[in-house]
Amino acid sequence: MFESLGDKLEGVFRKLSGTGAISESNIKDAVRQTRLALLEADVNFKVVKEFTAHVTEKALGAEVLSNVRPGDMFVKILHDELVQMLGGTPAEFSMPPDKLNTIVLLGLQGSGKTTFSGKLAQRFIKEGLKPLLVACDIYRPAAIDQLKVVSKAVGAAFFEMGTAPVVKIASAAMDKAVREGYNAVIFDTAGRLHIDEVKMDELQGLKKVVKPAFTFLVADATTGQDAVNSAEAFTSMVGIDGVCLTKLDGDARGGAALSIKKVTGKPIVFAGTGEKPENLEFFHPDRMAGRILGMGDVVSLVEKASEVIDEKQALAMQKKIRKQNFSFQDFLDHMKMIKRMGSLKDLMGMIPGVGKLMRENEDAFDEKQFGRFEAMIHSMTPQEREYPDILNGSRRVRIAKGSGNSVDTVNQMIKEFNQARKMMKTMMSGGARGLKAMMSGEAPEEAGRNPSGQRGSNYTPPKRRKKKQKASNQRGKRKRK
Repeated sequence: MFESLGDKLEGVFRKLSGTGAISESNIKDAVRQTRLALLEADVNFKVVKEFTAHVTEKALGAEVLSNVRPGDMFVKILHDELVQMLGGTPAEFSMPPDKLNTIVLLGLQGSGKTTFSGKLAQRFIKEGLKPLLVACDIYRPAAIDQLKVVSKAVGAAFFEMGTAPVVKIASAAMDKAVREGYNAVIFDTAGRLHIDEVKMDELQGLKKVVKPAFTFLVADATTGQDAVNSAEAFTSMVGIDGVCLTKLDGDARGGAALSIKKVTGKPIVFAGTGEKPENLEFFHPDRMAGRILGMGDVVSLVEKASEVIDEKQALAMQKKIRKQNFSFQDFLDHMKMIKRMGSLKDLMGMIPGVGKLMRENEDAFDEKQFGRFEAMIHSMTPQEREYPDILNGSRRVRIAKGSGNSVDTVNQMIKEFNQARKMMKTMMSGGARGLKAMMSGEAPEEAGRNPSGQRGSNYTPPKRRKKKQKASNQRGKRKRK
């Protein structure tokens, strides 16, 4: 997400970093380039105008004229303003387990409300709540069946009354929730092709019956300003508490996310970042601003990892990577864990400095390779998985036949596996810089070194090096005397 905008802003920082100091002329040029980047990302014009005015004012203010690099200073200013544009602080959202919490989902047709209902229900189940999904879309063909399938997939209870009046369905669902002890009831309402077709009396009647703790507009991020316009209309015509953006992973521009809070005054609460039920994130403005500016989002990455990775297993794997004892079985287990965390593309984008590197080297991060690798590894014997070095010609022929691939494909896989082992070891020691060195063809043993060329505990900070050098010079003078 936000790839196009992030790349353009990086160009602005790079150009500004080449200047010796901040001046009115280079700041104006940087702001102009930023304005164009935001407009191309489909950000609302009024929002862009206000945003760039604030950036210009802060960049030219006396309080920021200090001995820092112009590019770094501009990044800091942009980051702070982006956080404010996206809402400043995360939206307040809590679901007390000791009370009946109701959520009404509104939105246009095709915005992804039904899928979002399932994601929300799964999140509540993980948090210890007991959700009930209620089918209130009585107009769209197969809408009720779709919600039923979604609820079964995530393990949530489901309630429907066919094409009965929506208010009657809502009232019966509330009775069921009270009677059977559900504490999170999600109402999936009908979507419309146009705002003016929304039956106001139906939606208002629904809200009167269920008295929702939260009324969310579910908006499709890929529709850009249409999502902003629908949010503005629903805010004034029905009343909403927040916006939940879907398909954010499919929008390289991100204009809707950057505009909605400013235009509607309503916060973005959740962001859908994929098709799977677990691809739902609570929206953090500061983390999103960091991703846009290429700073990564380590906090979210750690949160995702903690949900699926066993600590003991991770430590054992870390030791194997350091010793280069990483086997095909370890690789298979590793791939399964990564799959549970989400899209590889999104995960790599959370590592500072790696997102852009990944886009520049797309072939090295081909997610489709995961499936092919998995098939070939499953065609190996347990011994071959643990000891890759025994894979001679005849074994490779057998693996190729068993997995439906050619011998050349198996050879390429083994070659890439060996490269991956080296890359993992490099990343353990040098992070993004080590990875970049690895991809540029630098010897693995050189990757991950400190700026002085020294490694790990042998690294001497610059100040200490100066003191050592000064002491050495003094000893030399005494000897010459």
